[in-house]
Amino acid sequence: MTYVVLENCIKCKYMDCVEVCPVDCFYAGENMLVIHPDECIDCGVCEPECPADAIVADSDSRSSDAWLKLNADYARVWPNITHKGAPPADAAQWDGAPGKLAAFSSAPHSEDEAPGAPGSEPRTVPWRPR
Repeated sequence: MTYVVLENCIKCKYMDCVEVCPVDCFYAGENMLVIHPDECIDCGVCEPECPADAIVADSDSRSSDAWLKLNADYARVWPNITHKGAPPADAAQWDGAPGKLAAFSSAPHSEDEAPGAPGSEPRTVPWRPR
């Protein structure tokens, strides 16, 4: 078993989960976090810390093989994150919004980009669960 970050993290990216992870298995994209399934020790301390309720066990009915694959794929290419950063200014308005997958960005997290800075617009890709 592992934990999986789901669609509701997109454009919320609160990062409270990062602070409690004992093995630093979170990786950061431009507008979402993922969990590396091979590094997760299944402790579950991250799940209740997520204000967006976007982390579940892979055995949870809201999880799917497609979300596990997305987490695994992007954990291999995005940077590891070990400290909580500031969430996007509009995170609260995106929390629970439908259809957030369309806003998913495959770009990695960047400490250099300030929200709203030129060139910081999310790059979207047509990823679809299978």
